[in-house]
Amino acid sequence: MNWLVFHIVSGHAFFSGIALLIIAAYSSMARRPVFNRIVVLAFLTGVILVAVSSTPIPYWYYAVAAVVTVAWIASGYWKTWRCRTAYATAAVWVIAAIIEFPFHITPSLRPADHRSLTIIGDSVTAGTGGDETSETWPSILARGHQLQVQDISHMGETAASALRRIRSQEITASLVLVEIGGNDLLGSTTSAQFATDLDALLESVVRADRQIVMFELPLPPFCHEYGRVQRALARRHGVVLISKRVFLSVIAGSDSTLDSIHLSQSGHQRMADLVWDLIATAFPAKRP
Repeated sequence: MNWLVFHIVSGHAFFSGIALLIIAAYSSMARRPVFNRIVVLAFLTGVILVAVSSTPIPYWYYAVAAVVTVAWIASGYWKTWRCRTAYATAAVWVIAAIIEFPFHITPSLRPADHRSLTIIGDSVTAGTGGDETSETWPSILARGHQLQVQDISHMGETAASALRRIRSQEITASLVLVEIGGNDLLGSTTSAQFATDLDALLESVVRADRQIVMFELPLPPFCHEYGRVQRALARRHGVVLISKRVFLSVIAGSDSTLDSIHLSQSGHQRMADLVWDLIATAFPAKRP
């Protein structure tokens, strides 16, 4: 995967964009012509990176940041306000980075009651059914770590179809991992319908004695709302959300995919290793 694509889709572009906006704000306080060019270049690049990163911080905060930033731009006509608005602009974007940063930290899980795991997924989990993949990552995970894995994944799965599928099966695992939403995002499902479907899906698997872990969707530019839906529903149902950069790190790996999305055999191995790193704290090593 191209490094720039990874930088944008992983959400890292949000932070580099903010860094450029802060540089632009501070450079605007200098009174040398060379800094004017720095201000324009840093500002335009920063705005583009923030916009295409699809970072779903609250709409109201984006509005506040936009108002403060516009006030800073307008202060170019009122010299006495230039420094004040530049500092305010830098501060408002630093706060935006602070709001977003926790979503990029990988959480740890509490110990599970028994060594069982249920996986709800689409073709990234189920595989494509071709000869290129002889063993999917749930199978590798079960074999390598002595786990009882209930694999409820299917090619082309959406949040709606996954809901129908799990209603016909009993989930007994104390830990459930949800890898779903890619087909909703890339297909015809609207963000509003995705919210309804994912809400019902999570509602059906959430239980007081069960941990739910969900992969955050890597988002193409201007698809903020799908990420906002996932974060809101994760808070509502007490779901542990895994940063999109984690999932993307597998997809972006050399020889990890067959078509930039579906995993190759080496990709399934890397995914199994990644998932184990995420859930290992839930399954302490057995005592001899």
